[in-house]
Amino acid sequence: MTDVKEETVDASDIHDSPASGTKNGRTSLLESGEDFEVLDDEDIGDEPPPLEDTGGGKGKKTDEPLKQKSDTDLESPGPAEEWLDVLGNGQLKKKVLVAGGGRNSRPQKGQNVKINLKTYLKDGTLVEDQPDLCFTLGDGDVIQALDLAVQLMDMGEKALIQTDAKYAYGAEGSHEPEVPPSVELSLEVELLEATDAPDVELMPPEERIALASHKRERGNVHYQRGDYAFAVNSYSIALQITESNSKVDISPEEENELMDVKVKCLNNMAASQLKLDHYDAALKSCVLALAHQPDNIKALFRMGKVQALQSEYTEAIQTLRKALKLEPSNKTIHAELSKLVKKHSEQRGAEQAMYKKMLGNPTSSSGTNQKRQAKSAWGFNWKWLFGATAVAIGGVALSVVIAARN
Repeated sequence: MTDVKEETVDASDIHDSPASGTKNGRTSLLESGEDFEVLDDEDIGDEPPPLEDTGGGKGKKTDEPLKQKSDTDLESPGPAEEWLDVLGNGQLKKKVLVAGGGRNSRPQKGQNVKINLKTYLKDGTLVEDQPDLCFTLGDGDVIQALDLAVQLMDMGEKALIQTDAKYAYGAEGSHEPEVPPSVELSLEVELLEATDAPDVELMPPEERIALASHKRERGNVHYQRGDYAFAVNSYSIALQITESNSKVDISPEEENELMDVKVKCLNNMAASQLKLDHYDAALKSCVLALAHQPDNIKALFRMGKVQALQSEYTEAIQTLRKALKLEPSNKTIHAELSKLVKKHSEQRGAEQAMYKKMLGNPTSSSGTNQKRQAKSAWGFNWKWLFGATAVAIGGVALSVVIAARN
């Protein structure tokens, strides 16, 4: 049995895809059995210095061009017109080393591209060499610096890209490639080809399942690094793949595999949306997951969390009790349910006190009024009895006087 935790996804489910060449060795934040559970937008103050041309002539390639540069060379910017400030903030720059086939040959977002990639640290250390790296442009399959800069490259172009950690591996760094936290990188990129993505509806089922799983894994990587919006984007792409109609034969077993990937994506998307405080969207993701798997523990747990955050305590308690009934030994659900019941009880007590104050303590007032009415009634009866007695005595005395006169 695996505890369901608010901030976790299966450790085996969180890793960089083979296509991206990036793997994160951190332990899972969401130890939830099937899924886990990415960059801070804090700007780095210093603008990264541009690097000198490392080409050494057209078409010439060397494995460690930056290591031959001195510290002074690394800090000396080239002519301003040689560098393109991609985002206008000085943190992502591109310089053409070898010209390509012109603007009309640039790849389009959504196409599959193939590149040669070499990744260097700021000091010139080569940390990764990936020939023939393939990825879908704009899908978040690679670091943001590549996704953004390759869209501005001509076919056949070779370029040098300098990026702040914010658009690379961020404050967490990476284990594969081995990149320290919060470091600037230089990427040497050559654009080899761009082709249209295949029609998902015509894909063989096994390829479709593999593609959807790959996009989901990329979402896990983004989540692990704190890029929750990028994670949602990757999960959305994976969901579109699982939900596309198939124009080829698909077996019941393969349909079940696609459904399993879909539910995992919905669960992980709900976790990301919770991180973004998008409670309505997270609730919708949970509802969709439960529509396919009504007894999914993680979907029930996250739905209960969303309902609690929306102050729907009664509904949240019912949802978590259902989850606990399915997995009675789950300590995480026990703890969350106990905390929620206590909070709900305190809220009800506060509401009752408020109502009493608003109504002016109606119980005490009612008792006082009843006493006053009883006292008033007793006072009226006593006066009536006293008057009747006086009249009777007066009547007797009058009778005695009349009789004496007679």
